[in-house]
Amino acid sequence: MKTSEKIIQLLKTQGPLTAKALASELSLTTMGVRQHMQGLEDDGDVIFEDKKAARGRPTRFWSLTAKSNSHFSDRHEELSVQLIDSVITVFGDSGLEKLITHREQASLSLYRQSMLDKTSLIDKLNALAELRSREGYMASIVEDDSCYWLMENHCPICAAASKCLNFCRSELNLFQTILSDEATVSREEHIIEGARRCAYRVTPLSVVNASAQ
Repeated sequence: MKTSEKIIQLLKTQGPLTAKALASELSLTTMGVRQHMQGLEDDGDVIFEDKKAARGRPTRFWSLTAKSNSHFSDRHEELSVQLIDSVITVFGDSGLEKLITHREQASLSLYRQSMLDKTSLIDKLNALAELRSREGYMASIVEDDSCYWLMENHCPICAAASKCLNFCRSELNLFQTILSDEATVSREEHIIEGARRCAYRVTPLSVVNASAQ
């Protein structure tokens, strides 16, 4: 195990520690530990707090940030799949469909509320991308000649979506519903099908109507 990983493990199990305490635990010099702490701070894994001492200079205590959780095992994907199996077992397929519909309606309400002051399609799309990024989808908007693209470079519900494609159907339906007055939405790339990202083509109705004539 690397020294930086050992430091993270110690801070996780013992709470905030000084560089001197860490050096003692790891049989290193205090200066050597401080160099590792600088690297961990640069990576966003640790923060420090200077606490007033009885005499002399304040004592610096190091602790972990929320970002450091990435260094520890996370079974949320396994739990998601287990919960889906449990819902189907207890409530049947219709129960799972009700759960997905409820999630879709809750998201629809939230998204609409966030777009109340948005008047143009691009403003609505930018607001949508910001919301989706907050949810972990790493979303962005790209403008094409005749349409826009909603790009989602990550899928935080990939395990659940792989287990039940209705989650993906629901999200596409959500976008179509919220933008129905101004555009059509189609999914052109799909992570679940092996693509690098999910890509949604958003075509303004003016373009759709012009093509139909």
